[in-house]
Amino acid sequence: MVLVSRVSVYRAWFGAVRSVRRPVKSAVLAVGSGLAVTVAAIASTVLFSSPVRAQARDIQLQIGIVQRFGDKAKDTMTLTPLPGDQLTVRLAKGDGSTQTLRVNQLKLETNMLPLSKPRLEQKVIFSEHRSFETAEEVAQQWRSRGVKVEIAQPNRWQVWADRQVYKSPAVLGLLVQNLQRQGVKVRLESKNVTKIPVPSFVAGGFRYNRDRLEISAGRGVIMVDRAKDNAPKRRYPGSLKLQPNAYGTTTLVNLVPLETYLRGVVPYEIGRNAPFQSMAAQAVLARTYVLRNTRRFAIDNYQLCATTQCQVYFGLNGTTKATDRAISLTRGQVLTYNNELVDALYSSTTGGVTAAFTDVWRGNPRPYLRAKVDAVGGIWNLQQRPLTNEQNLRTFISQKKGFNESEISNWFRWSKKASLNKMGSDLRKYLKSIEHPFAGFQAITNVQVMERSSGGRVFRLGIVTDLGAIELERDEILLAFDAPNSLLFYMDPITDAKTQGLTGFKFTGGGLGHAVGLSQYGSYHLGKLGWNYDRILSFYFPGARLQGINSSITAYREVLPPAR
Repeated sequence: MVLVSRVSVYRAWFGAVRSVRRPVKSAVLAVGSGLAVTVAAIASTVLFSSPVRAQARDIQLQIGIVQRFGDKAKDTMTLTPLPGDQLTVRLAKGDGSTQTLRVNQLKLETNMLPLSKPRLEQKVIFSEHRSFETAEEVAQQWRSRGVKVEIAQPNRWQVWADRQVYKSPAVLGLLVQNLQRQGVKVRLESKNVTKIPVPSFVAGGFRYNRDRLEISAGRGVIMVDRAKDNAPKRRYPGSLKLQPNAYGTTTLVNLVPLETYLRGVVPYEIGRNAPFQSMAAQAVLARTYVLRNTRRFAIDNYQLCATTQCQVYFGLNGTTKATDRAISLTRGQVLTYNNELVDALYSSTTGGVTAAFTDVWRGNPRPYLRAKVDAVGGIWNLQQRPLTNEQNLRTFISQKKGFNESEISNWFRWSKKASLNKMGSDLRKYLKSIEHPFAGFQAITNVQVMERSSGGRVFRLGIVTDLGAIELERDEILLAFDAPNSLLFYMDPITDAKTQGLTGFKFTGGGLGHAVGLSQYGSYHLGKLGWNYDRILSFYFPGARLQGINSSITAYREVLPPAR
């Protein structure tokens, strides 16, 4: 059956808006058809802590460790120093001066403060996405056509009209009207705010209501206790800041040196029992990743989150001698391609073949991120047996030995069943979130793979509903449906034994997550084979090379799409 309707309407949107190149901002260099942010420019924005030799510099990061404090009623969090130490808390006074408090503990609570008069808050949401990578590509498309936008993450990643440019209700209304006249559908959210959540604490017998605090400890370590999340107390090095974010709540930000930050990333991302060379490869990628991605949370005035939406960072709780040694061995080393930091992506399991960047996300291809069989031997030839072919893909999935992950990862091969009712419920929820016209459909009548990428991943999936046909692309599929663990899968219908009617599908596939870049379990195997970390990185990032951090490296180059 031919499927004609599309969930993605980006192309229609982009063609409807006039083309104007945005101005080059400070600390950003114009390069060709886009923008390039150099490591030197990052340094000038307070990342480098001192003007010393590049290799010896440590870089001050801003990591959001509690992203939306106050989003739930009676939200609490307790900060304490190490035994025998004290916290120093700095807060602004009403006259513009700074007050300093010294306390043994800081218990923050949510206090709902009424406003003197209701405040109208409005924002225009252009689109919603599973990943930052796709959101950024959509944002670049809008910017290339003269519409100022910003990337937010209230829950999923979203592209908003820039709230400073389109600040007044009149200007925002004109933007929406102009886009609607051109057939572009956007979402205008408006609400009257009568009270706001403000962090509150008691010190010296007084209650303070403040949404901006600076917190430090004499010994440089602060315990953060989020008891309501059933999370363990975590020890964070450096200092903390509490500051407002774009969602009406506050964020607790950890100001931490880069090499110390890695101590809270590497043990959790690669595991404490990984081969040492796998740990070293992870350390290089984690360092490269954070320096390339400092722009992710510009809307909230910090750089990176501490969850799997960025890379996991849990402070000093899980440090080991081995992971510390891996970080020390690779100190200051990053992975580059043409003197630009690579998109240092990694996932637990590829399923036997890595994914090209554009197999999963919109954006410009990364030459070093391409489909590659995740095995040392010649177990499969993608040129001779392309996985765009359905039968080849099924044969590939049936092979369970000889790959780097075969004997290690429980996610190397998997199968899951999903009823049409469950798939319908998943899809309705997704379509409602993006205000799709078919969000009110009653039933799914068929699902089929429309196109595969060169690495076998489902590139386009067609769904037939009682209201019409819908098409999902790339990571939209994983956002819409719970059943597949990755895009490397095939489907078989499940029918009723009596009526032979379609009741669901069985998904059979391999891998977990996006599978772009390094396979962490694959690196385990290569490490056990005796490969050193630079060889492991070369395997998963062909053409890239190791460098010490220096001011000539481009941290990130934003290539704008051509004007239309």
